[in-house]
Amino acid sequence: MQPFERVLAVDWSGALQGAERHIWLAEYTGNGLVRLEAGRSREQLAQHLIECNFRGPRSLIGLDFAFGFPHWFARSHGAADGTQMWELTREQGERWLKECPPPFWGRPGRPRPPEPPSRPAWRRTETEGPAVRGIRPKSVFQVGGAGSVGTGSLRGMPLLAQLREAGLEIWPFAPPQAPLPPQQACVVTEIYPRLFTGKVHKSNRAQRALHLANHWPELDGAFREAAEVSEDAFDAACSARGLYAAREQFPPPGWPDGDWERIEGRIFTPRTEPFHTRP
Repeated sequence: MQPFERVLAVDWSGALQGAERHIWLAEYTGNGLVRLEAGRSREQLAQHLIECNFRGPRSLIGLDFAFGFPHWFARSHGAADGTQMWELTREQGERWLKECPPPFWGRPGRPRPPEPPSRPAWRRTETEGPAVRGIRPKSVFQVGGAGSVGTGSLRGMPLLAQLREAGLEIWPFAPPQAPLPPQQACVVTEIYPRLFTGKVHKSNRAQRALHLANHWPELDGAFREAAEVSEDAFDAACSARGLYAAREQFPPPGWPDGDWERIEGRIFTPRTEPFHTRP
């Protein structure tokens, strides 16, 4: 496999309005952090990543939203692969967000519904992966409330379908039908920023500044200021740095029952700890 020459990490947003202020992209190469920027809408970001795929160099792209649903939910909709759920979400996602039918929850008047053992709210990757001092990812079904990721995920899955149609490989799902040459193609993976920062009160500017001072003292002044001012920039920058340090560990060995990860998706989790230390 051709090595990844750079990493792109995106701190995503599911906001209906003003998403371009919260979507931050960070680029990390052998020269360190070379780009940290916002200003693109979801559609503009998709086009940018597609252009990166065709221009090269070979890149590993990390996006911080859930790439799939729990196995039972996908199967209940007749999906044989997670990519089919992206298409369904493209059609039904906004209705799910508006009406918040069970098993979704988090909108006003929509508390978390009962969770039968056969219908867990979390994916395997969220429950079996390492917790960061007790912190784990939220359920994709939670579309409102503190720390919810459901809205961003439902508005992110159509992006995955678009990228795959353009030739990008979305790991660990089936590769696109017409992939690009290995030296050119980009691979997209789901990431969880806390794996790259450790536990941090990211919404507090002072805590972000302290984390950077302790773990990334050489960060350039302009990039440092952006990461201190914006928690979205902070997550994008730290994720890009950590993902670059772990790029040679990608992809990890597949689960024995590979059908499971191709339906639910899987967060890329580096083998080495702590992930937030300097590469």
